Amino acid sequence: MTKKEVTQLSYEITGFAIKVHKILGPGLLESIYEKCLVHELQKNGYTVQNR
Repeated sequence: MTKKEVTQLSYEITGFAIKVHKILGPGLLESIYEKCLVHELQKNGYTVQNR
């Protein structure tokens, strides 16, 4: 991956994380945000490995 591609990927993932947090709001367990972020990424065509 080029530096430009990594930067774009980081930008997109951060955007999805912000979207999830705006929808759910503050105060939930991290695991809830994680599950919702994984769902959002998969919905948008990303393959996610969750350990």
